[in-house]
Amino acid sequence: MAAAWFKRTQKGIQTPTEEKKDVPKGLWYKSPTGKIVDAEQLESNFYVSPEDGYHVRIGSNEYFQILFDDNKYKELDKGLSAKDPLSFKDTKKYTDRLKTAQDKTGLKDAVRTAVGKSKGKELVIACMDFKFIGGSMGSVVGEKIARAADYAIQNNLPFMIISKSGGARMQEAALSLMQLAKTSVKLAQLAEAKLPYISLCTDPTTGGTTASFAMLGDINISEPGALIGFAGPRVVKDTTGKDLPKDFQTSEFLKEHGFLDFITKRSELKNKVNLYLDLIQNQPVRA
Repeated sequence: MAAAWFKRTQKGIQTPTEEKKDVPKGLWYKSPTGKIVDAEQLESNFYVSPEDGYHVRIGSNEYFQILFDDNKYKELDKGLSAKDPLSFKDTKKYTDRLKTAQDKTGLKDAVRTAVGKSKGKELVIACMDFKFIGGSMGSVVGEKIARAADYAIQNNLPFMIISKSGGARMQEAALSLMQLAKTSVKLAQLAEAKLPYISLCTDPTTGGTTASFAMLGDINISEPGALIGFAGPRVVKDTTGKDLPKDFQTSEFLKEHGFLDFITKRSELKNKVNLYLDLIQNQPVRA
């Protein structure tokens, strides 16, 4: 009799526990300022909270949908995936970490590259995905960006990189750091070919990514409120021993100090990017 309290039928509950359905995930989103947004409304608003303007982190799928006409594009070098030349192991083997990330995200690595039309004209885009090991930059990221730059040069097309990264991938050690130089050289070749390169810094853009391609754009732009820097605020404060300015390392702070050309809302991104391309290439402005 002492255990009778859990007999659900006595309380009029007829559904067996194993048949109960949880509320589907993703129906609602709560922004850091506490605003509750319907998931469908969030998607239709470019994944920006309508009440407070907070730009939710999104990945390559969403950026391609925003920037390419009718979400039509050809993905470049889709099959590239990382190796483990150092046989690296921390709390788990690097090979296991890669497989877990690939299974969880459906991605091969932390960047996807594609070519498609944006407002009627072709554009090559490399977009990083933070959900793949924190958007860390390893050999595959560097190689895919380099190949995308080559594709842009060979086809006389403008190039855009959307950065979202925690920095270089420690599991590849010096090999990941070599990607800073590799991608920088390719962007220099793009400049020699007189092709425009747009760098979009999103939240977060840090570490070796910031120290290389993310800050080498002919025009460097960002979304509102993005964290952009080399080392994190805590590390900088501990190193300098000084209190940091308000909004330190936000996109607004960087624009004020001359590191960014402008900040754009995600809803205006496609128009702003194409306006710049039309002006730099001396083309009629596209409606």
